Amino acid sequence: MDKSLKEKLRRIRHVALDMDGTIYLSDTIFPFTLDFLAKLTRLGISYSFLTNNPTRSLEDYLAKLHKMGIEAGTEQMYSTVPATIDYIKANLPSARRLFLLGTPSMIRQFEDAGFESTADSADDRPDAVVVAFDTTLVYSRLCRAAWWVSEGLPYIATNPDRVCPTDQPTILVDCGSLCACVAEATGRRPDAVIGKPDPAMIRGIEHRYGLKADEIAMVGDRIYTDVECAYNAGAFGVLVLSGETTLEMAREWPHAPSLICRDIAELGDLLEEANTHLPAEMA
Repeated sequence: MDKSLKEKLRRIRHVALDMDGTIYLSDTIFPFTLDFLAKLTRLGISYSFLTNNPTRSLEDYLAKLHKMGIEAGTEQMYSTVPATIDYIKANLPSARRLFLLGTPSMIRQFEDAGFESTADSADDRPDAVVVAFDTTLVYSRLCRAAWWVSEGLPYIATNPDRVCPTDQPTILVDCGSLCACVAEATGRRPDAVIGKPDPAMIRGIEHRYGLKADEIAMVGDRIYTDVECAYNAGAFGVLVLSGETTLEMAREWPHAPSLICRDIAELGDLLEEANTHLPAEMA
């Protein structure tokens, strides 16, 4: 390891982890994940989980992690649903009625935050449209979302991901692809796209843990969301090749990652090496 990389790794005090494709694939945890998290704890490096997937609540994700043997609290979990809710409250303060193209779990989170979910009806006009990764997609609701978008209503997407990683022989069409469908039908792209690569979740970690951007490693398998989020936030971006992005794709991306690793196990080894032989008060 060269001296410059070692110095950058020594500064890392927190690791922000993407989930699907990074610590697990679909419902299968990677065999090295628990050891990696234990290594971070031994090194005195805190960690949190960031996901662009809005299909589940934070409690659902924490329950999924628990089943995999990962114990985490709500303060360690970030998703695009609360980020989108915060965005609408800050930027569209008069919007209360939303047409929500998303799962029932996502819709409940918006309703719990004080919003009203409008029906799939031309008579139930919303204040804004939210398009998300919808694994319960109904064609008529996609058409209704496109109609309201064509009418010029404020239009927000929860995340830009084109596909969701899976270990099954299928392609999980994600929010970015649904937005592309709406764009083809209406000629409009979202007014705002929340989630990585937007740096808002990294900024939240900075505030919550009292850290500077270069003390945070954003780790994920997607060059256009995870690594770009690190770039936008000024954080240390780590691309792992255990999910969507290949080495060839990474080489073509205009903003190179700070580090490319085979998986988080390799990252753990590098962090351990960087923190070896330090004085006790620095380790």
